[in-house]
Amino acid sequence: MRLLLVEDDNHVAAALSAVLARHGFDVTHARSGEEALRALVPEGNGFGVVLLDLGLPDQDGYEVCGKIRKRTSTPVIMVTARSDVRSRIHGLNLGADDYVVKPYDTGELLARIHAVSRRTVHEEATGSTETELRLGPVRIELPTRQVSVNGSVVQLTRKEFDLLALLAQRPGVVFRREQIISEVWRTSWEGTGRTLEVHVASLRAKLRMPALIETVRGVGYRLVAPAA
Repeated sequence: MRLLLVEDDNHVAAALSAVLARHGFDVTHARSGEEALRALVPEGNGFGVVLLDLGLPDQDGYEVCGKIRKRTSTPVIMVTARSDVRSRIHGLNLGADDYVVKPYDTGELLARIHAVSRRTVHEEATGSTETELRLGPVRIELPTRQVSVNGSVVQLTRKEFDLLALLAQRPGVVFRREQIISEVWRTSWEGTGRTLEVHVASLRAKLRMPALIETVRGVGYRLVAPAA
């Protein structure tokens, strides 16, 4: 897999590139946001994943993520020292597929890279016979991956859409955390659990329906169908 590493620290980039190369990745190193954006032209330029550090010299990493998402659907994993939920939700809102908090374990990083890449391949290879799900004022169009509430379109990231669509297929049914992680992230890695919590929080905020997704303590989540 080709991987675009966006990192301004040459020593960090060299060490990480060596590790990634040993695990079979063809790494291209971009030292700035502008260099990363140029590398992604045309449409993704064949990269399977973008590993985006937020501390860049020319542009804020969040800004770069937004620009990347407008140009390509290539999965983006943010690397950040900001561990608070608000910062993570902001990154997801801009189109990031996942994030890794510094300092991180190399095994964790590799797991997340493989998880987002597996999910992308899975989406491209499969389809659905259903075309639309309706839950009160919420409309989920599966072929176009578009969600609207009371007729107004709500912009969701790929993972947010997948999570909502999964829960919406069986309203009222409790989905175990492990099951959701397996279906949406295509992995059984336990560390993805925190990512799930952030995506649920982001969905509640974006849809402006905090009661739509109910937390079942110790088990998982279920979607509570709203009144029409």
